[in-house]
Amino acid sequence: MQSHQQTTSQPQSMANADRSHGRGRRLVLMLGLFAAGSASVLAAMQAAPKHFAAAIAPASAIPAQPVTERPQTTWIAAAPGRVEPRSGQIRVSSLAPGRIQEVNAATGDRVTKGDVLVRLNDKEARARLAAAEVEVSVRQRERDAQPETAGREDVRKAEDALYTAERASTNARFALDGVIAADRRAAGNPQALIQARNQLAQAEDKLRQERTALAMAHAKSKVPAPNRVEAALIAARAELTLAEEMVEKMRVRAPLTGSVLQIHAKAGELAMPSSEHVLLIMGDLTLMRVRAEVDEQDVAKIKAGQQVFVRSTAYPGREFSGTVKDLAPSLAMPRMGSRGARRATDVEVMEVMVDLEGSSPLLPGMRADVFFR
Repeated sequence: MQSHQQTTSQPQSMANADRSHGRGRRLVLMLGLFAAGSASVLAAMQAAPKHFAAAIAPASAIPAQPVTERPQTTWIAAAPGRVEPRSGQIRVSSLAPGRIQEVNAATGDRVTKGDVLVRLNDKEARARLAAAEVEVSVRQRERDAQPETAGREDVRKAEDALYTAERASTNARFALDGVIAADRRAAGNPQALIQARNQLAQAEDKLRQERTALAMAHAKSKVPAPNRVEAALIAARAELTLAEEMVEKMRVRAPLTGSVLQIHAKAGELAMPSSEHVLLIMGDLTLMRVRAEVDEQDVAKIKAGQQVFVRSTAYPGREFSGTVKDLAPSLAMPRMGSRGARRATDVEVMEVMVDLEGSSPLLPGMRADVFFR
């Protein structure tokens, strides 16, 4: 038993000795590093006494450097806002239910007012249009075979001229649609596109003239009513116009000249004439604006034509100049985000539209802060 205790205590004493030795080595190493660092500092002070003296010189001995003050931008009110196109974000839906056959636009495309962006399946509508055209041809031959009604000569000529102008306008519009579709598939013939647009403009101008002429012909006193054959032709032409309108509803056109911001339409999906079924979103990006919400306490400080500057976290350190364009005639609840507990009857902000100057890198939908000078 005694020998066992001696054997056990011997390794413990050796381990304690090793730990003491290790602490001693670390202490010696730290002292050596401290001595080396002190020697380096002393050498540097001896090598550069002037710089060292300047470093420890009193503040009164250091000449004052000129301080450049940044100009402070003054503003009297601030409001949160959101960037949007000048036209706002136009949500485009279909005018009639139908299956989407093709989408003729992509996000970011620059389109002209009247361009077909989405086309629905129009097979049924085209069939009705063809039937209406045949009916008009039959009724017109019957009318031409009958003698003219006395006193309706001018009205008859104006009706025929208007019908011809309507057909020319419809054909020119469909021809332009075909040229635009071909140009998007393989661009390379801009002259054909320009010619098609000019033909449509001329046809629409002629249509307006003929409508005015027909109104003037009807304005004459004592114009007799049409006979049965003439009335049948007028009714057939009206049915043809309705058939053309149904074909037109199968084509979703650009409501303005601008850019396509978002597209939600896909070929094969069902389109509905509803604000909830948006096919695409458009906007005019040539001029950006900010829709800001001014607190009720600052309403009296804002007026049309007032200069502002806009800041966005997307572009830190930059300011974008603008001008107050429109003021809302009444207050409303804020829509930029809740800033605390509210009741349903709270009315406390005025909507202000700010036009940004020049081209701006701000994108639609960005949040921004508007500061009124």
